[in-house]
Amino acid sequence: MLKRAASAGFGLIEMLVAISIMVVMAALALPSLSTWVSNARMRAVADALQAGLHVAQTEAQRRSNTVVVFMTGSRVCDINATATASGAYWQARLVPDLLQSIAAEAVQCGALPDVGEGVTITASSTALCFGADGRQTTVSNPASIGVDCTAATASYLVQRSGSDRRLQLNVSMAGSIRVCDPDKASTAPDGCR
Repeated sequence: MLKRAASAGFGLIEMLVAISIMVVMAALALPSLSTWVSNARMRAVADALQAGLHVAQTEAQRRSNTVVVFMTGSRVCDINATATASGAYWQARLVPDLLQSIAAEAVQCGALPDVGEGVTITASSTALCFGADGRQTTVSNPASIGVDCTAATASYLVQRSGSDRRLQLNVSMAGSIRVCDPDKASTAPDGCR
């Protein structure tokens, strides 16, 4: 009589059970993955905005002159861009000083990724001006951007539909720039104070 050799490997039933378990696990992980992606997009916008604010502040100190940072709808990095509250780009621009023969200059520009793709920014101020000491300063229509800079505590609320959290950038009059979570207690390390 012939004996059958023991077969190695998986049978059809074992393979179907393993695939079924993987499908159920993927279905459970999908909602948390989409929330993570949503939060990552919102964080990218907050990081880009924070970088723009730091560039303006650093350039003001480096050049010993006032620099304005604002959101704009123009992707062209030149001195013709004007400030808009709902812009998808930011620009840091040197404010002209006629006494020192300093002309307006677009110092640096950047994009706010995913703005308009569900991420919104609600700003308390359309433009911020940093003086040579790195602190906020008040300037009337700096570099002809169409709005005034008023030295006051400013905040930028970044949120995205479908996200389980919001982020807020706070800029103090002294020039401190901080990202925080407005939905956490003010005593929490990442809560807004």
